[in-house]
Formats: sequence, C-alpha cells, structure tokens
Amino acid sequence: MVLGEHKITFLDRGWFYKKNRSTEKLMGAMNLRRSLSALHAECEALIWAMECMKTLNFSDVVFATDCSQLVKMVSSPGEWPVFATHLEEFQRSKIFFPSFKIRHIPRTHNSVADKLARGARCSPSAMFYVDSMPPVWFHESTEHRS
Repeated sequence: MVLGEHKITFLDRGWFYKKNRSTEKLMGAMNLRRSLSALHAECEALIWAMECMKTLNFSDVVFATDCSQLVKMVSSPGEWPVFATHLEEFQRSKIFFPSFKIRHIPRTHNSVADKLARGARCSPSAMFYVDSMPPVWFHESTEHRS
C-alpha cells in the first residue's frame, strides 16, 4: 500500500508490504523535499515503493493505493504528458515486476501506509525508514489517536 502526502516543505511517504498467508511484513517511511503536486507525490511514493520491492527482490507484488488518479495514470500513461518524466521512471521500475498489478483501495484500507507517512512528517529533516518492525513513533502516533 502506498501513500504520498503533499506538504509545504517536505513530502512524507509510506508503504507497507505483507506476504500472503504469512506473518512476514515490511514497511517504509520517508520524508523528503516537496513535490510539484499531490499527484506527483503519489507517483513518487509508488516509484519509491517499487524500488524498495526491487531492492528486496520481491517481484510478485500487487500495489495498492488510495489515489484513483494514480491508478488511471499508470494504466494509460500517454494521457498524462505533464508526468512524462515520472512515468518514464515508473516504466523502468515496472520492468522488474513480471505481472505488474496496481489497484485502488479505500483510504480506510490504507491506514498503515498513512500512519507511516504521517509519522515521517514529524521528522525535522530528510529521513528514510525501511524495516520489518515499526518505528517507535509509529506506536506513539497510534496510541495518541486512541
């Protein structure tokens, strides 16, 4: 699952991976420079999640996002010329996945990626986090919302 949030100074991103019928899971959060738009942020978040999956050698992945425009964009890239650079990078990343799939999910089903992205937002500087265990601030943000 992927989430990219468009913010004034930094862009927070999060993703969550869970292997089918397994307890194996991985997650990532990142806080970097601002994007041109919210849709650019979503596209960059997807590309980052794809690159993380490639690095981990996970090629059988179904990507899910709560951004329906992102699904439309990567499904018909020719209709989105303003995103040409991002879509070229997406196409390069997509080659690694023999049967690439992306689907739209409701935002309520993207809560882990959302919490990871929002937690990364609290970082005062650029940060990357990829691990099988959630960061300390992930649990703290969950507890504060209860």
